[in-house]
Amino acid sequence: MNLPRLLPVVGASLVVLILCSCEEYPPYEPGLYPRATPAGWWNDEGASGPGKIVVHIGEQKAYFYKSKNLVGETTVSTGKPGFSTPPGHYTVVSKDAGHVSTVFGDYVDDYGNVVRSNIDSRKDPRPKGAHFDGARMPYAMFFRGGYAMHQGYVPPFAASHGCIRLPGQMAVRFFENAPVGTPVTVTE
Repeated sequence: MNLPRLLPVVGASLVVLILCSCEEYPPYEPGLYPRATPAGWWNDEGASGPGKIVVHIGEQKAYFYKSKNLVGETTVSTGKPGFSTPPGHYTVVSKDAGHVSTVFGDYVDDYGNVVRSNIDSRKDPRPKGAHFDGARMPYAMFFRGGYAMHQGYVPPFAASHGCIRLPGQMAVRFFENAPVGTPVTVTE
């Protein structure tokens, strides 16, 4: 290996790497483009008025309106077969940013190992030596009994126990913009 020949190449590579790592991106300018996420978008610049949420089960999408203006769209995961999300007209009846389920979750042992996952504590018997660990459902907005919209795992198909799961940042946006009383329409 010829070290004197390599030093200029290595030195030049380091300079390029340092200069590229200092590159600045232009700041976000409101109204220039929607605040996008991999699963949706949100742009409520200039929009005002009461909110409304529309969920399309067949599309696995949710839409947020302010007055008649569409300000957000996201993918969702609704109820899987046997645990359908009920279509209908509802309102947000309560909200809990740090909700933990008392019904759905996992059975875990004393070391925190999952013994049985994705259980319904009303139906699934608890294995000996295990205890219930409720599923975290951040940014929960309850709209019908135990049904809620909340942050959760969102595969490209219906996979929940009936709730409407939203991806992280979109769950936050919907939660922040939907006070108790906001209409929620669930359609097939």
